[in-house]
Amino acid sequence: MKILKQINLPIILSSLLLVSIGILVIYSSSHQLALNQLIFTIFGIAIYLLVSQFELDLIKNLILPINVFIIILLIAVLILGVETRGALRWIPLGIFNVQPSEFAKPALILFLANFWSGNLPTWSNILKSLFWSSPFFFLVFKQPDLGSTLTLIAIWLGILLALHISVKKMMILFLIISLVIPSSWLFLHDYQKQRIVSFLTPGSDPLGKGYNLIQSTIAVGSGEFLGRGLGRGTQSRLQFLPEFRTDFIFASIAEEMGFVGSALILSLYLFLLSYCLSLARKAKIFGFLVAVGVVSGFIFQIFVNIGMNIGLLPITGITLPLISYGGSSLIVTFLSLALIISATKFKRGANVDHVHEN
Repeated sequence: MKILKQINLPIILSSLLLVSIGILVIYSSSHQLALNQLIFTIFGIAIYLLVSQFELDLIKNLILPINVFIIILLIAVLILGVETRGALRWIPLGIFNVQPSEFAKPALILFLANFWSGNLPTWSNILKSLFWSSPFFFLVFKQPDLGSTLTLIAIWLGILLALHISVKKMMILFLIISLVIPSSWLFLHDYQKQRIVSFLTPGSDPLGKGYNLIQSTIAVGSGEFLGRGLGRGTQSRLQFLPEFRTDFIFASIAEEMGFVGSALILSLYLFLLSYCLSLARKAKIFGFLVAVGVVSGFIFQIFVNIGMNIGLLPITGITLPLISYGGSSLIVTFLSLALIISATKFKRGANVDHVHEN
């Protein structure tokens, strides 16, 4: 029983159920890729079991070296990375590739949690946190990887909002964001601009810019209530649906498992994230902010990935946590969940609200 408590059975079981759904769908189209995903899962669980045994406060002294190392990796990927579809996101390490932008997420979470656990959310400190986070934003955007960049920004914003900043500050921040978003168009690559245009008018170029969005919505709709059955999805198996094991795996699941399968996935996510937040309330401020950062990143990825699969959001290349194919993403997800377990090893103290505004 002690072992089950240490590994946190609700988190590990709900995570493995989500992973199993992903592996099952991947297996129906590629046995080899499913085997690879299984190996990544075993490695991720091993990291989860290891990291979850440590008390999170013990690694505070390692946060700066970890962040420096990740920034070095993000620079290295621009020099040594393997180019895929015009992007430099992976560093080749023999039999597998590493995606540093994925590891930037827990590194940034640890940095921001440590920073805000000792500082009041004044405008000066908000700007400082943004300044120290900007190397992550810039280097990941430079790859280019807009999806991961937006996830990092969501983590920064999620942790900031958890500090109970004043309504006035929140309104000013959202006003600034609403003004910055349109101007960001100037910094987007051509293919990123095309994705936004295709989202607004997919029917104007159904075989070109709007192809991915149209095929994805067709796959989701054709699954109906119970789905076509595993391996019987025409959109994915005949490869009309692009990236059906990664970015568009939700559409593939919806086609083959229908509304029932989609609802099961959403229910598991809801349980996992709500349970993680319930654990966060038991932690001291540092651990609480780590858990909030992890949950913020997950919520953003899930919302954007499913949103683009059903045609509600532009395509940004964000994977679905625990389900999409990919070693770096899966391992980092298990690592992030382990950080939440570690965060609860120190119970919430009397000084938990010392960074909150009155």
